[in-house]
Amino acid sequence: MKVIIIGCTHAGTGAAQQILKTHPQTQVTIYERNDNISFLSCGIALYLGGTVKSLDDMFYATPADLAHLGAKVKMKHDVYQIDVAHKQVLAEDLVTGKKFADSYDKLILTTGSVPVIPPIQGVSLPNILICKNYADATKIYETAKTKHHIAIIGGGYIGVELAESYSNTNHQVTLINGIHPLLGHYVDHEFSSKVAADLTEHGVALKLNEVALKFDSDADHVYIQTDKTEHQADLAVVCVGFRPQSDLAQGQLTLNSDGSICVNRYMQTSDPDVYAAGDAVAVHFNPTQKAAYTPLASNAVRQGLLVGMNLFGHKLADIGTQATSALHLYGKTLASTGLTLARAQKHGFNAAVATLTDNYRPEFMPSTLPLDMRLVYDRDSHKILGGQLYSQYDVAQSANLLSVCIQNQNTIEQLAFVDMLFSPYYDRPFNYLNQLALVALAQEGVTK
Repeated sequence: MKVIIIGCTHAGTGAAQQILKTHPQTQVTIYERNDNISFLSCGIALYLGGTVKSLDDMFYATPADLAHLGAKVKMKHDVYQIDVAHKQVLAEDLVTGKKFADSYDKLILTTGSVPVIPPIQGVSLPNILICKNYADATKIYETAKTKHHIAIIGGGYIGVELAESYSNTNHQVTLINGIHPLLGHYVDHEFSSKVAADLTEHGVALKLNEVALKFDSDADHVYIQTDKTEHQADLAVVCVGFRPQSDLAQGQLTLNSDGSICVNRYMQTSDPDVYAAGDAVAVHFNPTQKAAYTPLASNAVRQGLLVGMNLFGHKLADIGTQATSALHLYGKTLASTGLTLARAQKHGFNAAVATLTDNYRPEFMPSTLPLDMRLVYDRDSHKILGGQLYSQYDVAQSANLLSVCIQNQNTIEQLAFVDMLFSPYYDRPFNYLNQLALVALAQEGVTK
């Protein structure tokens, strides 16, 4: 079998590794525009802040690794057209300019995502950067040495992480965010306000109700015109989200309304010989039981592995996602999974939220820390829809547990009484998640 993989970050790398380890006789050809693969973009803020000492440590595979497994790796090659009817691709060597055709038995599209470039005049001027790949990371790190006042456009995870890293390295930071609430895809207003307070406490100037409209720049400064005023900085970093890079599939495969590639639970596209995975596709979102665009590295890695397994026959279906994620901010952990209350209500659920602030372990221990928690659930079925946690205590794995609850369609009753260990070193006789679910039951009159 001859397999072509287009794009090789997370999903493409995972697919290639799985195919070549289990079916080494397969002819695998990989086309990648860049000169590197498998870059973990989550490391950009870590590198900027000094937590990660070398940006090269953020690669977990190299082209040589895949070549050693048996792949034909064509770096700095752009596939500019696919023809699914004739099972071929048209590619260009970006170094020599040579164009050629290649054929396949099975095609894997792992083309990923590209940053959303807002329709702002001047966004391509000097002193304005985006944040996505290795090249962007290098620019961000190098410019930080000479640029003092940084303006960040966008209040998602990347914007907040960059704001923290810049503020921790003695930069003046202004964060401008006006289209969606701060971290609005992940947490409700109550937690968004807590994050805003922590950013402000560490010197970040928040402009949360302003929309950037226009950029101007000169050799030393950038000027950001918003719907309210003008801000001056030495550098602007634009990070307002991502969109699927699905241009090759247009007119060839079925796309969703948001431009993502439509796949079934086995990662097959509308053409049974073409598979797709990662940021280019929409995945099954379990809280709503519908497809949703969820560009996360964790999803991409799992999907790439599934493609590598299912390419040789339907073996394992994708079980979907809860979009579980976490953010480290000034020594605290913010973790979330599933739907926020606002999004649950928008999707038509008769949703409610249980809230609880409590110490994670008994007060008689030498130390303990408070946790802020939110549990979103459906009042009709009592099924858990989402959860949010924020604390100096590491609550990341608790978000994973809530993710499993959503995956398995567990109820607040089941979470309240599920068996969890007790040791004063770790928690109370009723784990804090048990207690959070008990608050939900009390709200519904079950334990009153």
